[in-house]
Amino acid sequence: MDPLNFNVTLGRRLAAITLDWLACYAIVAAFSGGIGQMVPSRSPIILGVFFAEVSILTALTGASLGQRIFGIRVIRFADGGAVAPLQALVRTVFLVLVVTAVTYDENRRGIHERISKTALIRA
Repeated sequence: MDPLNFNVTLGRRLAAITLDWLACYAIVAAFSGGIGQMVPSRSPIILGVFFAEVSILTALTGASLGQRIFGIRVIRFADGGAVAPLQALVRTVFLVLVVTAVTYDENRRGIHERISKTALIRA
């Protein structure tokens, strides 16, 4: 694929993932009795909800909630097609390891995208 097609900026990526995280935080807070009832021990639960949200929505629709709102989507790097469920799962596993999500190559792909053979593009 032409590297010029991978024009998703770091700002757009960060905005999308922040929105995803805040949505998951809000879901956990709602089921915990509100933000005032949130305790640090809820962090693994928030991460679990985040993992489920990103991996399931990416597998089914090609974009998480935040990605959809910010106009980006996940594709197969090789041919630009829809990602397979296993690719979405692998991508999300490495995404939650953060370090792999902030290291980029010449196509603006993070390690999590290279390992899962995916890329982000503007929708």
